[in-house]
Amino acid sequence: MRDRLCFVFLSASLLLGTLSQSTHAQQRWTPEQAQAWQARQGWLVGANYVPAYAINQLEMWQIGTFDAQRIDLEMSWAKSLGFNSMRVFLHDQLWTGDGKDLIERMDQFLAICDKHRIGVIFVPFDSVWDPQPKGGKQRDPKPGVHNSGWVQSPGAAILGDPAKHVLMKPYLQGIIKRFKDDPRIQAWDLVNELDNDNANSYGRNGTKTELPNKAEMGLLFAQKCFEWAREIHPSQPLTCGVWIGHWEDESKLSPMEKLCLEQSDIITFHNYGDGDSLKRAITSLRRYQRPILCTEYMARGNKSFFDPNLRILKEENVGAHNWGFVDGKSQTIYPWDSWQNPYNKEPDPWFHDIFRRDGTPYRKSEFDFIREVTGVTKKADKKK
Repeated sequence: MRDRLCFVFLSASLLLGTLSQSTHAQQRWTPEQAQAWQARQGWLVGANYVPAYAINQLEMWQIGTFDAQRIDLEMSWAKSLGFNSMRVFLHDQLWTGDGKDLIERMDQFLAICDKHRIGVIFVPFDSVWDPQPKGGKQRDPKPGVHNSGWVQSPGAAILGDPAKHVLMKPYLQGIIKRFKDDPRIQAWDLVNELDNDNANSYGRNGTKTELPNKAEMGLLFAQKCFEWAREIHPSQPLTCGVWIGHWEDESKLSPMEKLCLEQSDIITFHNYGDGDSLKRAITSLRRYQRPILCTEYMARGNKSFFDPNLRILKEENVGAHNWGFVDGKSQTIYPWDSWQNPYNKEPDPWFHDIFRRDGTPYRKSEFDFIREVTGVTKKADKKK
């Protein structure tokens, strides 16, 4: 009980301190600045992207596994859907020395995306799945299990020790400084689901490896990330998304949700519910008078489908990034409950993802629907 009271006091003190710092408040974009950004960008539509060859962020980016040719091929599939944006995860352990190798690969990746007229939202940190990341050769996927090898950034050893948080500063500031005025980057989504306790996977039973005070540590870390990033003055907006609920009652927001909604230049959120659930979330988030992006949606087994959710997002002028693009080593065609009951065959329906590994659409009807909503079909008809 005492620990809980300390957390509440710390959270309140942190937020009050943030609001009282005039210099910090002035650095957050005004609603008008954010709306001007949206006017330049237009409607952003795309997916959360990890190539088929990678089980996680490390395998995607590391020297020896980074595969520009495969990424180029998969981005051509994204272009065929009319996608103009990809949300892409990085990892702090990729930053070695002065970060030259990572920055070169990021630049190469951005060039590939730009070739296909696709912008990028980078996610430097992630609090979901394995809290004990290790660089080097990554393990093989567990058969039939959703995201069996995805890793957190930073890991629990750093996140759980406030004195070590500063070790992440050179990495975050290094990548933002290099690309702070790069028009190929649409936004910086600083930390993904920063208080996710992974109760369905690494927080279960006798195999618990999650931090018992993760919400407290995540709040401290996210605050520092906003401060470090704003010191660089990037031309792209900063955000940190809320990820569970509808956020309709301001008085019931958690300290973490308050931090995200009160410090982000643009509002981002996740919703894996049906169309009505999605509309509720959008309606409640309108009160912040800022552009809104849904940076994760679409889980067929959870009644979150492209039809009607993608059309809803377009009609509401809310950015749309579904989870999953191509079936691969991340194995997100399997549902979340595969952690308890691994699958021995392809699920019906797939939970996430759009393409098979050879580029064939999983569902042609979905492929056609996405193209119709993004306007690709109409453009093709005009050319004829």
